[in-house]
Amino acid sequence: MAAPLSFVLNGKPVTVQSPGDRMLVWVLRDELGLTGTKVGCEAGLCGACTVLVDFEPVPSCATPVADVAGKSVLTIEGLAVDGRLDPVQKAFQDHHAFQCGYCTSGMILAAWSLLRTKPRATRAEILAHMEGNLCRCGAHVRILDAIEAAGQVLGGAR
Repeated sequence: MAAPLSFVLNGKPVTVQSPGDRMLVWVLRDELGLTGTKVGCEAGLCGACTVLVDFEPVPSCATPVADVAGKSVLTIEGLAVDGRLDPVQKAFQDHHAFQCGYCTSGMILAAWSLLRTKPRATRAEILAHMEGNLCRCGAHVRILDAIEAAGQVLGGAR
């Protein structure tokens, strides 16, 4: 049964009428029209559907919408400000850190959450943090380079 659920999405309050056990990715895509969050494995394993809930990466395909009630959700659509790419997005663009691009939104959000608290992360720390995000195209080296470059741009606390 659908019940009103409220949360903050990309900085703005939203209320949806949705069954609480519906997965967040489908609410974002089908009910709110935000298709930047991709559907990959639908088991929470590949990271393509990663969004940030209270600044922590979560697989939206395995997160019931009821779990985000009262919380803050950030999707790839909420990262750029006034049409200007976030430094992480810009670094991915500059380093061509994608091939097909399907995993890119999840990669960027996972990287953003790491750099938010640790902009000078080592490559080993980046690798460990990105463990849950898979790129099937083989762009991993460019992705790691982009995350390091974004960290250098950020250089400190956000």
